[in-house]
Amino acid sequence: MEASGKHTRAERLTEGLTAAVATLLASVLLAAVAVVFGGTAWRLVTDPGTTTLGSLLAMLVLLAVVALPPLAARLVFLSRRRKGTQRLTAAVPAALTLLGASVVPFAVLCLIVVYAD
Repeated sequence: MEASGKHTRAERLTEGLTAAVATLLASVLLAAVAVVFGGTAWRLVTDPGTTTLGSLLAMLVLLAVVALPPLAARLVFLSRRRKGTQRLTAAVPAALTLLGASVVPFAVLCLIVVYAD
């Protein structure tokens, strides 16, 4: 960082690329999880043997799996902005939080696929 407290062009470029790549990877991971869990939830909801409570729980789990990672990333971004950091500097930890939070449901999905009989 320079003496005036501003980032150099290379630092801004690195932060921007980090945020963009992490966000792209997280979006792909969340899309895969949403498609698989969404199809499963739809099958559970439309199955004639499923109770209303089971249908509601299936949809709530799908919503939680897809909505929690972006919510966590937004909270990180807002907390960094409240501390006075620049927008791009605050975006990097938020994007990495989004990526980390997206890996967990994807890993669970992979384990379910691998160990499902």
